[in-house]
Amino acid sequence: MKNSAEKPSSIVVAAFPALGRYVSKGGWLCFLAGFVGALFLGWYVFPKLLYSSQPQPFNFSHKVHLEEADDPEDVESCLNCHAFRDDGTFVGIPRLDKCKECHEDPESPLGDSDDEATFLTNYMAEKKEVPWLSYSRQPDCVYFSHAAHVKMGEIECKTCHGPHGGSEVLPLYRENRISGYPIGIWGERISGLKTNTWDRMKMDDCAECHTEKGHEENNACFVCHK
Repeated sequence: MKNSAEKPSSIVVAAFPALGRYVSKGGWLCFLAGFVGALFLGWYVFPKLLYSSQPQPFNFSHKVHLEEADDPEDVESCLNCHAFRDDGTFVGIPRLDKCKECHEDPESPLGDSDDEATFLTNYMAEKKEVPWLSYSRQPDCVYFSHAAHVKMGEIECKTCHGPHGGSEVLPLYRENRISGYPIGIWGERISGLKTNTWDRMKMDDCAECHTEKGHEENNACFVCHK
């Protein structure tokens, strides 16, 4: 009768005799070293190589622009700049005409930062749109209605975009070298795991939210993919 307390390594060797010489020469140590090395390359090095990074044209402080708002994270505070057009479509990142509403007003405080000087000199004076890089640009095949989610669904902006109301510095824009889409879609973790609702914007996250809110019918392919 075989010893019930037989070591796992002995069982492996019995099943695969060719591995015997490796086990006897510290093969398990080599295996563990290779396994840990593979994890390090796959979970730490590869993500850094997969995404390119670049700064925005200049820094933008949401905190400065929302310091007079009662609640910087309130939807209405966001809609002052990220507004809806008369036909219900969403403006997204505001264009220069929206910035002019305040920055051409002599009674409005304009600040004295280098970033604002860059904006006023290189863009406002030249009547040139700021080439902002979108952190949440979806694939071309995806249709997303902000009106349906914000106006009809009454979902807060931070649910998907995070609490930006108090931010003073724009993070680096990171883009997937293969797909060309920002890291905000897949999420910061290569594993795809999330802690907050705004950690990623994958199809699974949309489906999860639809189901939680009792609108599972919106998980049908044609609803979001046109």
